[in-house]
This record gives sequence, structure tokens and C-alpha cells, in this order.
Amino acid sequence: MNKVAIIGCGMIGRSWAMIFAGSGYKVSIYDTVPKQLEEGLAAIKSELESLKSAAQLRGTLSVEEQTALIEGTTDLKSCVNNAFYIQECVFEDVELKRQVHSKIDTLMGEDAILASSTSCILPARIADQLKHRNRFIVAHPTNPPYYVPLVELLPSPWADDDVLTKTKDLMDKIGQTPITVKKQKDGLVLNRLQNAIFKECFDLFRKGVMTATDIDLVMTEGLGRRYAFLGVLETAYLNADGFDVYSQRYAKPILEVQKTFEPPEPFNDVPVLSKIQEEMVKKTPLNKLPERYQWRDARLSALNTLIKDMNEADASKQ
Repeated sequence: MNKVAIIGCGMIGRSWAMIFAGSGYKVSIYDTVPKQLEEGLAAIKSELESLKSAAQLRGTLSVEEQTALIEGTTDLKSCVNNAFYIQECVFEDVELKRQVHSKIDTLMGEDAILASSTSCILPARIADQLKHRNRFIVAHPTNPPYYVPLVELLPSPWADDDVLTKTKDLMDKIGQTPITVKKQKDGLVLNRLQNAIFKECFDLFRKGVMTATDIDLVMTEGLGRRYAFLGVLETAYLNADGFDVYSQRYAKPILEVQKTFEPPEPFNDVPVLSKIQEEMVKKTPLNKLPERYQWRDARLSALNTLIKDMNEADASKQ
């Protein structure tokens, strides 16, 4: 009960490996490409060293101890053997995932939990032909998982009762924040909300209402400041004296605005995308993206530390 298997050595897979190793689990990470596996393990060690230098390393184990807990393999059987929890992290392609899971299905233990990191594919589409579909669950992390703790959990329609409870307990133990999606819903919840926001941002830009830079500022300097520690519903609740008053004040204008929302269109308007890309490149040239990733992750870590300290201070006052 101490071995975790990670399938796929991309960014999500590496993040999961670091999270589990930080909590003392033995991690076997699998990839079909030896070079990608080698580079992935090197990237994990480098990132752990950087986290240590920034005093943002998770867990109580040293970098050396965490690194020693992670091994790479190109042998799927070796990876899955004796793992009590298997986290698949391959590309977001339903046929690829079905193929990978069918192979895992023949190798996993009867009581093991088989989880997918899919961000929007419903579990029935992946697991319907599996012998172990009763052990299948979607465990969708938020990108980047090491720095953003939310994990959406959605069991397959055939899942045993313990699959959800054990996965939720495991996520709590490794320091993630699990939430349960209670009904089968395309896109789960995080991406449904994210896509709704993105659609409106895209429409506003296309219609010339705002520049891409100013649209992003609406989030970073406005909504995002609140949403870092307050949810959408509690934000509304606190914007008035509860929802009764909120609905009396804002129900009508909210409805009028919502009536102006347009139906979704394919996200392939090349001229519009080119203009957004132009603005983004001015801010962050493509060759500077690795530095921007590090900038993002450092701020997410700092935010996590701040929120943790504030929560502990609040708890001490109670």
C-alpha cells in the first residue's frame, strides 16, 4: 500500500510524481519514450532543488529522499505491479486513453484504484470496456498540480463504493484538495467554469470591447483577487446581506446581461487568435515562456503560503 504508478512522464505526470514522493510514497513513473523518461526524471530533480532553494518544497523529506522514491521505467508491467493506486496522465485523447487503460486493466491488482487525469472526458467513455471498471475514477488535477491543489473526483458509473472514499482520503493525505463531482457532466466543473469565462473573454476581444491585456487585468486586478480566497457564490453572498437581498437587488440586471450572451462558436477564428497571440507575445516572447512558467509557479507557491498562514491565524482565533 505504499507504491503509486504514474502513467506518462509529461508535466502532469511529473507533478503527480513529486506530490506523491513528497508524502513518502514510492513512485514508479512510466513512459514509452526512454529519452522523455530520462529528461523527465532530470526535470523532477531540478525542480525539487529549485523548490528547496525557494523554501517551497512540500513534505518533510529532503530532495534526496524524495528523488530516491521516484523511479522511471519503460515497462508498463513493472510500473503497475503491486501499485495500490495508478494515475494515468497521457494526452487528452479518448482513444489513446482507452488503449492505455485496456493495457493497464490486464496488469493491475483487483483492489487497486485506476485513476485518469482527464480534464473533460467522462469516465464511462474510457472505462466501459474494462474488466476493472469498478475500480475506475477520474482524478482531474488543476494545472500546475504541484502548486494548485484542487482535484476533481468523478467515479465511473460502475465504481465500488470505496473507490471515491479511498481516493478522496489519499488526496487529503498528499496535500491536495479533493472535490466530488456528483453527476456525470461533460467537462466536469472546473473546465466548464473556465470555458464559460474564456468564451466571454474571446467574444469581448473579437468585438473590440477591450484589449487582451485589459481583459486579463479584469481577472488579475479584479475578480481574481477575490476568487483567490472567496468562491463565486460566497462573493455574491457578501456583496449584499445574503442571497435574499442579493436577488432583490441584482436578479433583474443579471438576467438582462445574460440575455446578451451569444451562442458558442468554434474556437478557430484565426484572425482573432493571431491578434491575441500578437499581444501575448509582446508581453512574453515565446523563447521566454520557461521563465514565465517559473514566475507563475513561484507566485502560486507564495500565494499558497500566504493563504495557509491566514487560515492558521483564523483558526487560532476561533
